[in-house]
Amino acid sequence: MSSVAQKKGFGATLWDWLTTVDHKKIGILYFLGGGFFFVLGGIEAMLIRWQLHKPNNDFVSAGLFNDLITMHGTTMIFLAAMPLLFGFMNAIMPLQIGARDVAFPFVNSLGFWMFFFGGLFLNISWFFGQVPDAGWTSYASLSIASEGHGIDFYAIGLQIAGGGTLMAGINFLVTIINMRAPGMTYMRMPLFTWTTFVASAMILFAFPPLTIGLFFLTFDRMFGGNFFDHTMGGNTIIWEHIFWIFGHPEVYILILPAFGIFSEIFSTFSRKRLFGYPSMVFATVLIGFLGFMVWAHHMFTVGLGPTANAIFAVATMAIAVPTGVKIFNWLLTMWGGSIKITTPMLYALGFIPSFVMGGVTGVMQGAAPLDYQLHDSYFIVAHFHYVIVGGVVLAILAATHYWWPKMFGTMLNETLGKITFVFFFIGFHLTFLIQHWLGFWGMPRRVWTFMDGQGWNLANFISTIGAFMMAIGVIVLVYNIIVTSIKNVKVANDPWGDGRTLEWAIESPPVYYNFHATPLVRGLDTVWIEKMEGNESGLTPAEPIKDIHMPNGSFIPFLMTLGLFIAGFGAMFRTEESWGLPVLIFGLLWTFVAMAARSLKDDTGYYIKKDEILRDMKRKGGQN
Repeated sequence: MSSVAQKKGFGATLWDWLTTVDHKKIGILYFLGGGFFFVLGGIEAMLIRWQLHKPNNDFVSAGLFNDLITMHGTTMIFLAAMPLLFGFMNAIMPLQIGARDVAFPFVNSLGFWMFFFGGLFLNISWFFGQVPDAGWTSYASLSIASEGHGIDFYAIGLQIAGGGTLMAGINFLVTIINMRAPGMTYMRMPLFTWTTFVASAMILFAFPPLTIGLFFLTFDRMFGGNFFDHTMGGNTIIWEHIFWIFGHPEVYILILPAFGIFSEIFSTFSRKRLFGYPSMVFATVLIGFLGFMVWAHHMFTVGLGPTANAIFAVATMAIAVPTGVKIFNWLLTMWGGSIKITTPMLYALGFIPSFVMGGVTGVMQGAAPLDYQLHDSYFIVAHFHYVIVGGVVLAILAATHYWWPKMFGTMLNETLGKITFVFFFIGFHLTFLIQHWLGFWGMPRRVWTFMDGQGWNLANFISTIGAFMMAIGVIVLVYNIIVTSIKNVKVANDPWGDGRTLEWAIESPPVYYNFHATPLVRGLDTVWIEKMEGNESGLTPAEPIKDIHMPNGSFIPFLMTLGLFIAGFGAMFRTEESWGLPVLIFGLLWTFVAMAARSLKDDTGYYIKKDEILRDMKRKGGQN
């Protein structure tokens, strides 16, 4: 294996990344893939805001505007926010629990390629000129009536990507349950690991309804299934229930890992143990539980009746309580701490007021009578972005700066990082704060343009200025990443100096087998405990150094997903083009042959010999 790792040629490097099952490399692949789609979704957002910067604008057509808002929402939720969080979960969580890798490395690779090919499938719709246009929620009446193959790209692309997400969730669950180092009890796990655990459990229950809904939608459009066509005995509203039974837990699937990221950052840069750790864990689990009980607050205007509305209104307000517990615990973590203002800490400090504002407007909408007035106005757009951007995106940017040295072995420039924060944070509030008032003033969302003289002109112009400030912040971040990568100045194990969890006790970036010897965990914030007792390495081994078993890389996950990608095109064009049905059959056969190859191949992995581990330790100066 070490000889493979030493190859320097482009072809060998490309092959290594295409076949890798190393959780750290797959984390970087998720990071790169999610980053690409984040930029793509951001460009779509810029086009939307430019169209709305003045009244009666004709920068894009009404049809293209519908394409843009659909693809912006779908890309940012499914192809940017989740994969970027998965990148950090993959790269960091196994290190935090003292594991060699995730439980199922092959499935981990398959999950990434399914996300990536699903995202490509969705975005190739632009080249066909048939783009999803029914909104990111793809409500059934609109999606069934939509002409062309835009919605088919949506349904098939998300089924492929969603399968990968489900695999990742199962993998993380099994990893955390089975692969914790000796002494790593559940109540000693770092908060980021806890939030990964609960979010993964939510994925397990939330994604099957989405998958079923997408199958129904595909059958309605391709085979006349009539699940959602009320004229044929179907029910349009059922799509909303199916989608939001997935969609609201999805918000918490995104926000819980963000909470975990900020918990790590507050503790590290306050140089204090996280205040109220048990209550934070309990609040995380409670949010995961209650997240499945609030979906119909998206449907107060559907006509479910006062009883159903009241039940979901109460549940919506109840879920604010464990979130509030977390806010106070973060504030009390900082209280009396020795606070160090770094770029990640700036994002954490900015997150609290931003997310609280999003939470407060969420509770407001939990009151059904008020929701009747605000529904489908720009107030909803403002609320949603305060939660997702003010929570999730700030966490992703914070984690990028916080864990970059651990993932890549170099430190992002702090000055440029703070410039990114200033532009992005001010731009974010400039963009979305004013949209609350636009909602109060009656501007409906999803409108292509607006007439002059309604009092919306200045607010929309300010909102657009803010959006371009956010774009400048992201451009500075990309420049920061490029410059840092070119300079390639290596950093120590714990470049922040105050790391508390296991990932900060090993090399930056870690060796491919993570730990020279399985660590012994002696308490919460185990590395901090070791440091305080004079053990500068931060690790106490739980066993002597010995041979380590590792999995082999595999090209089969790539091939399996490529078959599904090909079959998707065949399914869409099977009745219109002579090549459609053969391509569908070929793609499915390709996938099944790859699956059979995996089943028949007896891959037992390989061993890293003790001598090689000792040589690595000697080269690193005895660290870890």
